[in-house]
Amino acid sequence: MKKWVKRLLTSLGVLAGLALAVNFGLNLWLKTQLPDYIKNKTDYKVFYKSLDVDLGTGNILATGVSVNNKSPQNINVIGLQGTIDTLKISRLGIYDAIFNKKISSSDLLLSKPNLNIILSKPVDQKTGKKRNPFLFENIRINDGTIAIFKHTKQKLLSVHQLDLFVENLRMTEESIENQLPIVFDRYSIKGENFFFRPNKVYAITINSITTADGQMSVEDFKLIPLLSFSQFKKFYPQKAQLFEFTIPKMDFKDVALTKNKIALTNADFQNPILTVYNTGVKIKKTERESDFEINLENIKLNNVSAQINKPDGNKLLSVRNLNLNINKLLFNKETSEQIIPIKYKDFTFSGKNISFSDHQNINIERIALKPTSGEINNISLSPGTSTVGKTMMDIKSDHVAFNINKLDFINKKLVVDLKDILIENANGTIKAGESKPDTSTQSGIIHSIIVRKASLKNSNITYDKGKQPLSFHDLNATVNNIEVSPKPNNQGLSFQVKDYFLTTRNFAYNTPFYKISVGLLKLNKNKIQVNNFAMKPLVSRAQFIKMIPVERDLYDLKAGQISAVGDWDLLSPNKFINASNVAVESAHANIFRSKIPKDDPKIKDLYSKMLRSIKFPMNINNLNLKNSVLIYEEDTPESMGPGKLTFSNFNMNVKNLNSAKAKGRPTKVDININCSFMNLSPLSVNWNFDVADQNDVFAISGKTTNLPASGINAFIRPYLHVTATAGTIQEMLFNFKGNPAGLHGTFNLKHKGLKIAVLNKHNHEKKGFLTAVANIFLKSDSGSFPESVTIENVERDPTKSFFNLFWRGIEQGLKKTLIGKNAEKTEKKVKHAVSSVKEMKQSVEEIKQEIKDKKAASKSQETKKGFLNNIFKKKENSEKD
Repeated sequence: MKKWVKRLLTSLGVLAGLALAVNFGLNLWLKTQLPDYIKNKTDYKVFYKSLDVDLGTGNILATGVSVNNKSPQNINVIGLQGTIDTLKISRLGIYDAIFNKKISSSDLLLSKPNLNIILSKPVDQKTGKKRNPFLFENIRINDGTIAIFKHTKQKLLSVHQLDLFVENLRMTEESIENQLPIVFDRYSIKGENFFFRPNKVYAITINSITTADGQMSVEDFKLIPLLSFSQFKKFYPQKAQLFEFTIPKMDFKDVALTKNKIALTNADFQNPILTVYNTGVKIKKTERESDFEINLENIKLNNVSAQINKPDGNKLLSVRNLNLNINKLLFNKETSEQIIPIKYKDFTFSGKNISFSDHQNINIERIALKPTSGEINNISLSPGTSTVGKTMMDIKSDHVAFNINKLDFINKKLVVDLKDILIENANGTIKAGESKPDTSTQSGIIHSIIVRKASLKNSNITYDKGKQPLSFHDLNATVNNIEVSPKPNNQGLSFQVKDYFLTTRNFAYNTPFYKISVGLLKLNKNKIQVNNFAMKPLVSRAQFIKMIPVERDLYDLKAGQISAVGDWDLLSPNKFINASNVAVESAHANIFRSKIPKDDPKIKDLYSKMLRSIKFPMNINNLNLKNSVLIYEEDTPESMGPGKLTFSNFNMNVKNLNSAKAKGRPTKVDININCSFMNLSPLSVNWNFDVADQNDVFAISGKTTNLPASGINAFIRPYLHVTATAGTIQEMLFNFKGNPAGLHGTFNLKHKGLKIAVLNKHNHEKKGFLTAVANIFLKSDSGSFPESVTIENVERDPTKSFFNLFWRGIEQGLKKTLIGKNAEKTEKKVKHAVSSVKEMKQSVEEIKQEIKDKKAASKSQETKKGFLNNIFKKKENSEKD
């Protein structure tokens, strides 16, 4: 062997021996001197049974270790207290441990540790830097009992029988919001009796946690309030809600925690129970944005029970058997700024026995939802508390279903696009609340709402407003393309409907005086059909007279069928009616008016002005009333029963009925009437006016023939105490023109053999003398070719209707024809004659009374004479005695 090789080997041997001697010496020194070094140079007192140190690898193995803080009151260092059966540290940074008082290692193994860890104060008050003397890349704990406390000695976390492997664990007590106290990269954990207290209000307890193949199972998770509800409201007056949460079992996979992020997949929560206590405090909006992020994949909540309580302790919301599956649920800084602060890819939701109780109680037997559709079975709404002035519903429906095209938020505004919605077998009442003027000028959170098709089937609904119920029976309705969107300049919302179709049977509507009913109603945007219409009084005539403060008509109406064809829109802001034809068939109208109540002092507009006051365009090309009957009855305080006018076989055509609001369209209205007057003679009337004419000029003309004079007795006999005994009105013609001030025109009456009789107040006996006087002045025959008389200066009482003015024109024509052209003078003569007769009658009565008085006086005188004679006779007899 060469000399240099021999020398090299000798040197290497010496070096190896020297290294072994140094390593042995250092290990011996560490075993004997390390406790004193730790005691003098660190914040801890450490004891151990055995200790092996490998300076080459930095590995340390110790058994029977116990550790305590030298100064338990020092909150600027982490506190350690307890024992460790076996401690193994791999690749320890010995230089940092000795000279920088910083323990860093790639791996830490703790076997059967029983430790209390007290976290240091989050920020060094002098330097502002985080104090963390322990840095471990990986940590493994076997069968450990660990308790972690805050620097205030308040327990933060504890666990028993802990088996744990964590890669890159970081434990800090953060004073910064939106950060977790414990974070790691990968983990494997098993333990029992977990306790975690994140703040002063709540504690979290877990009976056991196990992991296998990346799957974590948690048994009996509880979020427990540490305060009673009354204490919570007292000590936290600005907080809105207190929570209580229990989950008997939940499973996760791939849990990842960073300082501001929680991520996990395949989370399965079994039988959770949630209770929320509301304090009634309104949550103040904050401008602070959240950096916290939650990313959950495939979340399942099975058989959830939830209850939200009102501030008074009563239930606001209750849910049982709720199931929710969410795919890719995300909460982050971006989503937190939206109205709904989460995003998701897909979800399914189902629940049973859902109840909500506020001013409106809502109960749902079963519900199922997903992003594209929803279905509700057996939903009921009933009045709740604080219902004064609010619209209330008392309705049940066994099925509600809908399909969704889009449900989203754009710039924090709601966008809804429903493909369709169906409501079946809805039964109940909607009671309208007090209508208040809309003072809001904003459209709220609505960007747009579109319902492509809305259907209501086989329902019975009553709409009650002001004790005036409107009832729909066997209601079926379809509305297409409902659109709700903000008005220009964000001034509220506009509402538009493309078309609709509605049918209902036995429709009924009650008002204070009437019950309006319809056998069948069919309605869409282009056609209306009404069968068996009726408007019946709910009160008698006597009751009606007592109930009204001023004169008013009482109607009793019915019609076999009412129909309309055309185009109209009364739901959108741009309302209009454009009907080509409206027909009313087989109508029967009875109109009663009593003169007993006071006159109505309100000014009555003519029909042209009434039509002009309609605020939207209305045009009806033809309105036809066919085969109908019109009866008008009127009574006065002096009448014995009402007077009666009958118009049978009534047919009317109205052309161009309009509101003068459609540009370029004609505004003149023509009315033609043909009927049988008093079931005795034909009557025809032509009437026209121009709705656009601000002067409200009108023209009305007509003709009747061969009317027996006795035919009008039903009207004049009850309250005029006059009856026609003979004669015929062979022909009556009138032609009037007028305006709101009055009317004028011509009147022509051809009659023959006209005689009348004046009756007593009981309408029985003929008053011969007055009848004779009346017939003296009455012109009984007009001749074959009577001249027309001029109707003039007929002034209108603005508080009376148009027909009052029309009748006064007829009345003047009758007076001038039957009494003479100087009708007023003749009337005065008749009145004077009647007055003279009354004076004569009174004189006769006075004479008769005088005669009776004289006869009575005579009888009285004879009685006096007889009495005196008796006295004188008695006196004479006494004197004789």
